[in-house]
Amino acid sequence: MQTFNLSHGTAPLLISLPHDGTAIPADLVGRLTEDARKVPDTDWFVSRLYGFARSLGASILVPVHSRYVVDLNRPPDDTSLYPGQNTTGLCPTSRFDGGPVYLAGHEPKPKDIEDRVERYWRPYHQAISAELHRLKMLHKRVLLWEGHSIRSRCPFLFEGTLPDLNLGTAGGASCDPALQSRLQRVLLDQADYTEVTNGRFKGGYITRHYGQPDKGIDAVQLELAQSTYMDEATGKWDEARALKLQGVLRKLLMAGLAYEH
Repeated sequence: MQTFNLSHGTAPLLISLPHDGTAIPADLVGRLTEDARKVPDTDWFVSRLYGFARSLGASILVPVHSRYVVDLNRPPDDTSLYPGQNTTGLCPTSRFDGGPVYLAGHEPKPKDIEDRVERYWRPYHQAISAELHRLKMLHKRVLLWEGHSIRSRCPFLFEGTLPDLNLGTAGGASCDPALQSRLQRVLLDQADYTEVTNGRFKGGYITRHYGQPDKGIDAVQLELAQSTYMDEATGKWDEARALKLQGVLRKLLMAGLAYEH
């Protein structure tokens, strides 16, 4: 069973889009609430948004299945990434609006979670490791770029309106400080979007686990407010907004590619 799609590039850049998937296995659909079956917490259209990066030589990794099956950006032991704050877990039982993912009595049991980790989570992470290794054999440094998006207003997870562009480097631990400064300069040099670094979203498990700047692997996460490229009310892609945003995304990726320690 295919659980992800990976396009191999030649540049020192791997773009991981762990919440782009929407598929729900047939044997799981009947256990979900009606609202959850619509997979509302998907990072909508991010693979389309980052499609231009293939022309930069980037490798792009995209899962097939929804985060409701298993969240690929959570640790396998389900340790909270944001202690003391509302969040969702390895096999989420709550949606981003606080509502249930599962019908009463159909929540995943420990054996369910174990099976999903082996069937869906582990292959994705093996693909990340293998691709980073392949690229590291070709280049002195490699950048792992975590592409994410979320509704701009989500009271269950954060107060108010999320900044448009949310750069996360695990508080500076997942990438070289000079690279972070270079990326921040791109954000500060544009005036169309609000931005923050290491705010509410500092980077998930993938950023924190794989970022090893001392070994030549930098990892950063960019969480986008979905209002920057789509109509949140209708759920539709907005071509004009997306094209505008892609201009900034291209500059960010180019800044990462141009960085040499």
